[in-house]
Amino acid sequence: MREKIVPPLVLMLICICVSGLLVLANAATKDKIRAAQEEKLKQSLVDVFGEADYQTLEQTYEGVTQVIRDDKNRVIFDITVDGYAKDGLQLLIGIDESGAVCGISIVSIGETPGLGTKVQGDAFLEQFNGINSAAFTVDTITGATYSSNGMKKAVETVMKTYLENKEAILS
Repeated sequence: MREKIVPPLVLMLICICVSGLLVLANAATKDKIRAAQEEKLKQSLVDVFGEADYQTLEQTYEGVTQVIRDDKNRVIFDITVDGYAKDGLQLLIGIDESGAVCGISIVSIGETPGLGTKVQGDAFLEQFNGINSAAFTVDTITGATYSSNGMKKAVETVMKTYLENKEAILS
C-alpha cells in the first residue's frame, strides 16, 4: 500500500516546489521584463517615426493594443496579429495627418526564421506607405504567405479603426 501512495505524494511535492519557484522567478523579473518591453516600444517609435512627444491615448479599440499620438499629429497604433505563429507580429503602424499609412515598425516577430521574417524587409514594408483605406492589395512574399497576410490584416484593422473613430482619436 505504501509503495502506491509515496510516489504520487513525492511527485506532488516536487510540483508544488517547482510552481513556487516559478512564482518567485516571475515576481522577481516581471518589472524588468515590462521595462524592457516599454523601452523596446519607445525605441521602435523613435526608429521609424523620429523623436517626438509620444502620448498614449485612453481609448481602446477591438484588435488594437494601444493608440499613441505624437506632437506632429500622427497616430500610431500598436497592434499584435497572427502570422504563421499565433500573435507572431507586434507592429506599430503610423497614420499621418492626411489619413495615410506613414510607416510600419516591427516591435517583435515570432515568425519562422528565414521565411516569415522576410516581412521585415524595406521593400515589403514600403508598399503599405500611402494606403488610406481598408481596401487595398499588396504583393505577398513567396514562402511567407501567412506572415504577409498577417501584415495586411494588421494594416486593414488599423485603417478600419482609424476611419471609424477618427474624430475621437484626433480630439
